[in-house]
Amino acid sequence: MPYVLRSQFPAVPESPNSSPYELLARCADTGARRGRLQLAHGVVETPAFMPVGTQGSVKAVHPDELEALGAQIILGNTYHLFLRPGTDIIRQFGGLHGFSRWRRPILTDSGGFQVYSLAKRRKITERGVTFQNHLDGAETFIGPEESMEIQAALGSDIAMLFDECPPYPCERAYAEESLALTMRWADRCKKWAEANRPAGQLYFGIVQGSVWADLREQSARGLVEIGFDGYAIGGMSVGEPEEEMYRAAEHAAPHLPEGSARYAMGIGLPHQLLEMIARGVDMFDCVLPTRLARHGTAFTPDGAITIKNQQFERDESELYPGIAYPPCQGFSRAYIRHLFKAGEILALRLLTLCNLHFYLDLMRQARDAIEADRFAEFKADFTERFQRKTLENQIP
Repeated sequence: MPYVLRSQFPAVPESPNSSPYELLARCADTGARRGRLQLAHGVVETPAFMPVGTQGSVKAVHPDELEALGAQIILGNTYHLFLRPGTDIIRQFGGLHGFSRWRRPILTDSGGFQVYSLAKRRKITERGVTFQNHLDGAETFIGPEESMEIQAALGSDIAMLFDECPPYPCERAYAEESLALTMRWADRCKKWAEANRPAGQLYFGIVQGSVWADLREQSARGLVEIGFDGYAIGGMSVGEPEEEMYRAAEHAAPHLPEGSARYAMGIGLPHQLLEMIARGVDMFDCVLPTRLARHGTAFTPDGAITIKNQQFERDESELYPGIAYPPCQGFSRAYIRHLFKAGEILALRLLTLCNLHFYLDLMRQARDAIEADRFAEFKADFTERFQRKTLENQIP
């Protein structure tokens, strides 16, 4: 069955002002920034973490629960929502906000990373990417204009540009060709946006360039020259060492505008978020807190623990002793372990809520630390405690 797009977009409220990002404070010892991003469906205080709602839903969590946890913005997946339920159905409900009943901002990715994951059944050309989709194997096409049109139909507050994500490792020649194609696609996305921009939707460019500093700089400078509402650093979390991930941000962030939001895509572990904040990044998304929760891993101030381990069978303490974490307050570790062993859905929900609370609260603490000009100390203290305790927790 062919996938057909139409040029009718849901109404999106006008963005509050022409300069959506406001820099409020910065750390004297690092590149950490405290900012505020004005979007059509609300304000996002940065640094901020975006829970991932791949299918238009953050797994196991009600939208009202997300708001209660302090989620300011969530991520929707362009590729998956395009295939199912399809843009015609989502458009019928006035866009993804109306369809999912999420009232706050939404960022949609471009579909580029999902196309990257389909490397064995895709063909990349100048026009775009033809691939066999994962649902029924049907031949499907997404190019820069199609990606923008899908995201317009979804009615997201922030739409990401269509890009090619190079694998790790890759040859320098491949990275150069990939970046050149991504930049040409970025230009086409900008032209589409200028001709068709739905009211209130912002557009973020994506810096690529793999592990080469000069390519990262070239990409950042080229995107700024084209001109976008914000900028992301892509091509990370694709198997590269952690230090390469940090270097990617170091090679890109200095060449991005001070007055624009910066987004590190697909990252990551708690200490990685803080390292990226120290390098001037403002926004993050990752499936880890929800995915690991479903497999029994809980993030706590005293490290990550695997609640299914035998050591917690009779543990009467709460997940976070002495700390008021509303989602799981009053439940013992022994009880939560029992729920996992018994296959009870409540186990998945409790850890999902707890992990999201942990990530969102970590960002709140980071914002407070930047405002108080003590972010470097906060990062060092948190990282030492979290990583040391995580290692200790793995020892029965």
